[in-house]
Amino acid sequence: MDLLLLILGFICMIVGIFGSFIPVLPGLSSSWVGLLLLYLTKTVENNYWVLGITFVLMVIITILDYVIPSRGTKKFGGSSYGVWGTNIGLIVGIFAPIPFGVIIGPFLGAFIGELIYDSQDHKRALKAATGSLLGFLASSFVNFLFTVVYLGIFLNVAWEYRNIFF
Repeated sequence: MDLLLLILGFICMIVGIFGSFIPVLPGLSSSWVGLLLLYLTKTVENNYWVLGITFVLMVIITILDYVIPSRGTKKFGGSSYGVWGTNIGLIVGIFAPIPFGVIIGPFLGAFIGELIYDSQDHKRALKAATGSLLGFLASSFVNFLFTVVYLGIFLNVAWEYRNIFF
């Protein structure tokens, strides 16, 4: 049973890393579940401090993950149309059969959203789209950084108990 939980936890870690870039997949929350599964094994001693701190960080970063791209759009002069365009462009970019669709989609979505809001001001629309792109990249980077840290914790703990697991 412990080996199954270890394998499922590792799968959650990998899903978390991919989820930090692909918004359809749960990123950091999946990585935290991987840590939880590791600590639920009979082999590994429970460490409520590690689980508690990583949980609080996961909640804060997950909230920021939704706030940062919209704040980037607003910071660069965008409207709610640009924010909605960012979110819609992100979804379209995931499923579009083009390279870097996840990056291009939010940018184009924010740009089109801002043009719908004010079709005369192309410069403002481009500026808001740039803010959206920077916000998306910043939140993806933070998410990726923490999923890698969670993976490091997972691998470190699993390595400590490797003789018992295998």
